[in-house]
Amino acid sequence: MTYAIGLDVGVTNVKAVCVTPAGQIIARQSFPTLADSPDWPQRVEANIAELESKHGRAAYLGLSAPGVAAPDGSRIRWMRGRLIEVQDLRWSEFLARPIPVLNDAQAALLGEIWQGAARGASNAILITLGTGVGGAAMVDGRILKGHLGRAGHLGHITVDMHGPTDICSLPGSIEYHIGDYSIPQRTAGAFRHTHELVRAYRDGDPHAKKIWLASLQALAATIASLINVLDPQIVIIGGGIIAAGDALLTPLTELLRPIEWQLNDEPRVPIVLAQLAEYAGALGAAHNAIESAKPS
Repeated sequence: MTYAIGLDVGVTNVKAVCVTPAGQIIARQSFPTLADSPDWPQRVEANIAELESKHGRAAYLGLSAPGVAAPDGSRIRWMRGRLIEVQDLRWSEFLARPIPVLNDAQAALLGEIWQGAARGASNAILITLGTGVGGAAMVDGRILKGHLGRAGHLGHITVDMHGPTDICSLPGSIEYHIGDYSIPQRTAGAFRHTHELVRAYRDGDPHAKKIWLASLQALAATIASLINVLDPQIVIIGGGIIAAGDALLTPLTELLRPIEWQLNDEPRVPIVLAQLAEYAGALGAAHNAIESAKPS
């Protein structure tokens, strides 16, 4: 059977999926990255060998990982913090076979377009809300990569020029205004994590309501700005915060509609929650490998 292996390398776990070009999932599994050990890439190689011992040699291999991916798909060209070995590791040379590389958010967007919430879209935005804020964009059927591969880092958009700086030295980014890492600072220590804030919001806590709606107002302004720049068919919200469900989507949509630029009587841009959960990146990496192998 002709199939692809998609690998989504994270700091904690590596997600792997075996999938046919038609989208049939043959197998999927997760194993610890053990990122503190510099030999973790060998563990990825061993996992590929294990999968192929069960299912035969894969026709395609694809990989995604955090960091800035080189536009040519050869490697992650910039990564800070843990998982530093991924930076400039040329996977095709390491594994001695073709393996195109994507940023993890880019791969997740491809997965959602292939088999998830944005199935079939050619213009779409993914915003991932977790510890920080990530994202990716597809424009006219192509993942937006840019000159150096920085395109699509949607968390680093200023919504308050007087706000604290983020890891990219940007003041008042949307990452600060809704990322989980800043919750203690934004709530003056009242809450440690976003899920605690959302729980209090659901319970009618007025302080929590004020903070949560302010966060969503900043997110709505970011989405409205991205709609003006990229003109998507659909906006997907992913990441851990989507567990908030209607407490996220309903007020966000209400805050977005008055500021969304609507052309005549064209329909509003749908705002939806991601569907593929933890295997979106692996599926997107597999799909990218299949598409990259096609003649240009």
